[in-house]
Amino acid sequence: MASGFKTSRDFDKQLAKAAQPALKQIARQMQKAIDTVAARYEGRPVAEIKPVLKRELDRFGGSMPDAELTKYAQLISDGTPIKLRVGK
Repeated sequence: MASGFKTSRDFDKQLAKAAQPALKQIARQMQKAIDTVAARYEGRPVAEIKPVLKRELDRFGGSMPDAELTKYAQLISDGTPIKLRVGK
């Protein structure tokens, strides 16, 4: 059974553009959460920071591979700022 639904050639681009405001809002909220964790846990061991970061990601419905989580926890421990970006 064929459907009469057709998409334009640039449907993916249009969809991505429409989603940008929502993604930016989520990124702002996540940035605040990461900034709070960073301020509180700078200089602490990575093993202490990782579960806190995981909980924050869970709060936003996100996840991250363990190696990536370790990388971000190390950045926080080292006092390196983390800036989230959406899009390009």
